[in-house]
Amino acid sequence: MSIEIVNVGKRFGDFVALDEVSVSIPSGRLTALLGPSGGGKSTLLRIVAGLERADTGKVEIEGVDATGLPPQKRNVGFVFQQYAAFKHLSVRRNVAFGLEIRKRPKDEIRRRVDELLALVHLEQFADRLPAQLSGGQRQRMALARALAVEPTVLLLDEPFGALDAKVRKELRDWLRRLHDEVHVTTVFVTHDQEEALEVADEIVVINDGRVEQIGSPDELYDRPANEFVMRFLGPVTQLGDQLVRPHDLQLSTEGGDQAGLPGRVTRVTRIGFEIRVEVTADDGQTVTVTLTRNEFLALGIQADSAVRIRLAPNSPTTTATSPAQRAAAPSLAATH
Repeated sequence: MSIEIVNVGKRFGDFVALDEVSVSIPSGRLTALLGPSGGGKSTLLRIVAGLERADTGKVEIEGVDATGLPPQKRNVGFVFQQYAAFKHLSVRRNVAFGLEIRKRPKDEIRRRVDELLALVHLEQFADRLPAQLSGGQRQRMALARALAVEPTVLLLDEPFGALDAKVRKELRDWLRRLHDEVHVTTVFVTHDQEEALEVADEIVVINDGRVEQIGSPDELYDRPANEFVMRFLGPVTQLGDQLVRPHDLQLSTEGGDQAGLPGRVTRVTRIGFEIRVEVTADDGQTVTVTLTRNEFLALGIQADSAVRIRLAPNSPTTTATSPAQRAAAPSLAATH
């Protein structure tokens, strides 16, 4: 394993940021630390980088105990949400900075920088200042600078959080392709579920300083360990006492299949290619069902139509709890 985090705890005064967290991050993989703001994911990343000291536990990087090592001794590249560029230096000099302070030969620096600028598609902007780049270009420059020193591990703290939605999507695709080319062990922090599901090989869900679940995107989405993971990784609605995905529900009309819970359509909302149908069941429960446009048109339903709701076979579910139960329940231990 490239990174072993063992029983790491961290407090800030009375606030428990991390509560005995243990995670194994495989070598060469792209791993996301996913969770809500304040859940502990950035603190964990900073402890791996050596920018914070853990109160308890240890961190191993490539089999070496790095717990007490300063950041410069860990061979870790770090990219923050804010680009932290040297404003007075050109793009080329920004990328070369880490190599220059390590006093690498000039020919080696020039060759390495040229390779990285081509890799991140910035070779034509090599002589520009950071202020002359777009936000996405500055973030690619920051990634090139972090990769210049050939780190064992690349750590990204919400690297695309300050960018608009279109640029974030483009950079997500680019990061996935970049990782497949360079194969450096990469850990990135995000609170964006779509980003984690789209980019990561493995996701670590962190909440209230604890690990809720570890697994591939498919494992977490299809087999959530608990209610928190299911709610956090996608839309949910409630059918009886079960939490289900709205797109895993099926509707039928009175002339069709009579299996399922009876109710009436109370609202229909179109959002792009999706149709969201709100159904009030005969027992008073409100259920949201997501259909494609073609599915909706085939049913021929509208507001006040009588329908039946049922769960598609093999769909993930978890038992719903009340708000009071959720507040009182401890987080579950990690599963893998």
